[in-house]
Amino acid sequence: MSISTLPIATLGTPRIGARRELKTALERYWSGKSDENALLTTASALRAANWSRQQALGVTVIPSNDFSLYDHVLDTSAMVGAIPEGYGWTGGPVSLATYFAMARGSDRGTGHEAGVDNHAGAGHAHCAGAQEMTKWFDTNYHYMVPELGRQQHFVLSSLKPLDEYLEAKALGYQTRPVLLGPVSYLGLAKSRDADFDTFALLEGLLPVYVDVLRRLAAAGADWVQLDEPCLVLDLDDARRRALQQAYRFLAREVPGLKIMLATYFGDIGDNLDTALSLPVAGLHLDLVRAPEQLEVVATKASSDLVLSLGVIDGRNVWCANLPAILDCIEPVVARRGIDRVQIAPSCSLLHVPIDVELEDALDPDLKSWLAFANQKMSELVTLGTALVSGRAALQASLAASSAAAEARRRSPKVHDPAVAARTAVVTADMARRRSRFAVRSQIQRQRFALPAFPTTTIGSFPQTADVRKARAAHAKGALSDVDYDTFLRDETARAVHWQERIGLDVLVHGEFERNDMVQYFGELLSGFAFTRHGWVQSYGSRCVRPPILYGDVARPQPMTVGWWTFAQSLTEKPMKGMLTGPVTILNWSFVRDDIARSAACRQIALAIRDEVMDLEGAGAQMIQIDEAALREGLPLRRARWKDYLDWAIECFRLGSSGVADETQIHTHMCYAQFNDIIDAIAAMDADVISIETSRSKMELLDAFRTYKYPNDIGPGVYDIHSPRVPTAGEIVNLLTLARRRLSDRQIWINPDCGLKTRTWEEVKPSLANMVEAAKQIRRLA
Repeated sequence: MSISTLPIATLGTPRIGARRELKTALERYWSGKSDENALLTTASALRAANWSRQQALGVTVIPSNDFSLYDHVLDTSAMVGAIPEGYGWTGGPVSLATYFAMARGSDRGTGHEAGVDNHAGAGHAHCAGAQEMTKWFDTNYHYMVPELGRQQHFVLSSLKPLDEYLEAKALGYQTRPVLLGPVSYLGLAKSRDADFDTFALLEGLLPVYVDVLRRLAAAGADWVQLDEPCLVLDLDDARRRALQQAYRFLAREVPGLKIMLATYFGDIGDNLDTALSLPVAGLHLDLVRAPEQLEVVATKASSDLVLSLGVIDGRNVWCANLPAILDCIEPVVARRGIDRVQIAPSCSLLHVPIDVELEDALDPDLKSWLAFANQKMSELVTLGTALVSGRAALQASLAASSAAAEARRRSPKVHDPAVAARTAVVTADMARRRSRFAVRSQIQRQRFALPAFPTTTIGSFPQTADVRKARAAHAKGALSDVDYDTFLRDETARAVHWQERIGLDVLVHGEFERNDMVQYFGELLSGFAFTRHGWVQSYGSRCVRPPILYGDVARPQPMTVGWWTFAQSLTEKPMKGMLTGPVTILNWSFVRDDIARSAACRQIALAIRDEVMDLEGAGAQMIQIDEAALREGLPLRRARWKDYLDWAIECFRLGSSGVADETQIHTHMCYAQFNDIIDAIAAMDADVISIETSRSKMELLDAFRTYKYPNDIGPGVYDIHSPRVPTAGEIVNLLTLARRRLSDRQIWINPDCGLKTRTWEEVKPSLANMVEAAKQIRRLA
């Protein structure tokens, strides 16, 4: 029997290219060094390479429209004409200028629309800030939040799904186009109008989807993948009715096109009856996150429904134990027949690097345990062959898979008895500050004597070309340790003295020695490994190389004390010690799957605790422990929140609570809705929390006002993800909004996030304006 009778599918593949070609092309375009044609040529080449690679590896259901120049949710907004006022769009196809203005902001009249106003057509983009950005479910990928209001009128404004299907077809690939489903799209959107439910717009949205699907069917598409990850969330009856309304309408209006309804990131659970009632031809299941749902779905699903079995982890990097997977799915495949089954990754492979074979410096044992996107597709093909031809045909491959899993399980590189012994004696008292905040805050105010509305930054300063060049030269041995250290000290000294000159109240050293806020610490902790080419997309051109947490974690020696000591020696003002918190290190890493996440996080927390105590011992008065990723680890089902938050908050406090009352603990959190976890944030008991609020116009502070949050807060007063330089007046306006929600006593003034990705030409006027705004708001108070 031919393997082609059992489809091997991917739901999406990495967009960025093996050498981050997309990042390079985007940044050249934004800087004006290349034109639109060059950008689109690179994008086309990346798509062609993706299709070719999948076919060569044996994938038979190849997606199209999984590629994006910035974000697939933003692509959907462009497709349906959801362009807010302020971007100068008056209908017709959405230009790249408008598209990137929505993603990055624009400055009319300055020559910089998202860095590309000098290109043809850019003049149509007006002065506007970027749309709000937040995390895609519980991943570290960011999406652009659609903004919808009562008067929203949807109209087909981008033919990207059709164009990329036809592009693939012209190259000889019959693909399955991927679209974000209409119900999930509306669920991801925010309302511009008070007390308005975006789902009221469903009836007006569906005809645009019908138009797109009809065009795809007419062009030759036989299947289309509609992603509805909302099906793994807690849905009320109204949302379930919206799903039924949407898919009945699509089935009626486009009857000849088969829909693969894709769910991922969890179990369908109590939404199963709704999912099985929809008139679709296929249903994709995430069997990595929720393997227990397979049997109940297979039992309840109609015999003609194609089940797509997401058995290879699209979120993590470990080789699969193929015989164990076969044990789980063989009975279902035998019962339903191979013509009613597909096998696939659990979700899009967007979230993993492209090819482990590019890694030539990894420990050989560790490398043998890893599978990136290419290897995961090969694993799927092996499974498909075994399901059709029997295990005997692949006995050697399956035996090797089992042996690798067992070798990893037993490896002394993974297990450290000393770490196990230390975690066994952790007590509850270790996760509690000595005094309540009300007591600590009085002691700290007397110690620091800061002005009202104190100013600071989140930590990092621009990683300029010179910084990156020096780091690369040092890594290659072309710059000596002494010369590299001198370079970093000079950069740090310039940053410290400049902060003093503009009048910041609490300083940072700039983090020039750090490559990444997680990688830097992971490289100094045991149990972590790092790749050279293991890049994944975070948003737009922003790519990260997540550490691989493969074993028990400990801190062999201090990690930041030397740099803090040097920086503090340059100034009389308080210099914050800067650390990344244990939950963020965990959530921004590829995490081992052989122990509970809570256990791994507790190990990291103890390592951070050691660093905190050493900083305090060296004289640090303020220590910032960033937990930017706290919320993104939150389970998608509310019933599971408490367990996660209990251990996550305990780990933060375990890392931070050993200090004296007069030592001020700061933390920072990015792009998260806080209203539903405000109790947990308060339980962190940080003396000062800084958060992103500029894109939401301080709306995120509503949760802190309603809760009457007692500790100090630094609401971000300008968007660091946009190249726009905010005026002092704009910052004053935001602070005025903040003062309506918080007491003056609570408010610190800072940017939204670290400034690593910005240029000094943007940072210097922005922070100078921020300091000026602080002076103005003090006069108003």
